[in-house]
Amino acid sequence: MSYIVERTVKYRDELEALKFSFPGDVLDPLVYAWAPHRLYLERYIRPGQANLFLGINPGPFGMVQTGIPFGEVNAARDFLGCEAPVEQPPKPSAGRPVLGFGINRSEISGLRLWALMKSRYGTAEAFAADNAVMNYCALAFIEGKKNVTPDKLAASERDALYSVCDAYLRDVIEYIDPKNLIGVGALAEGKLLAASGGRNVVRIIHPSPGNPQANDKAHPWAERTEQTLIAGGIWK
Repeated sequence: MSYIVERTVKYRDELEALKFSFPGDVLDPLVYAWAPHRLYLERYIRPGQANLFLGINPGPFGMVQTGIPFGEVNAARDFLGCEAPVEQPPKPSAGRPVLGFGINRSEISGLRLWALMKSRYGTAEAFAADNAVMNYCALAFIEGKKNVTPDKLAASERDALYSVCDAYLRDVIEYIDPKNLIGVGALAEGKLLAASGGRNVVRIIHPSPGNPQANDKAHPWAERTEQTLIAGGIWK
């Protein structure tokens, strides 16, 4: 078992030991979608990648379904080649049922992010030579049909979760040893700044359709993100 897989198993077990009073559903793709997530770790997370892109937590039509960070189903299957069996969560969510790779709805955030990487690098293997994509928190918090970010949890529970996720993030950064850390949105940027160890930290706007900046047709998300990464010394 590789270090990153072994460390993620420990991280998963620590997440599963946490208790939440959150009124909705708590889904852990590292449990029921472990097969594709492990495949992703083994293929695309390795020492020496220059750039680490960090999201916050799973989207209901992305990692919740496929186990892949920003895991829009077509990108996870066709670009990354990480299709593998997805089981049902121990406690399924009625509002956001898990359909795995059979889902017929696209996650826009993942679609935008992986489309940009495919446009720039051509193949997932070429992308992974210099880049990694991970999430800060593997848990999804679903209230009805709403995806709730971890910062909205009760303070004591949020702090306990952050302690586990912070330790995992530090170990991932130490393992990869990237030169540049890219936060996908402000919350991810803040987590990277705290764990950076002096590395270059750059923020890109979140590609979510819920972010008005990402939906500006006059200045498309991919174009703005590429400009930000070039200005930040990440891309040439």
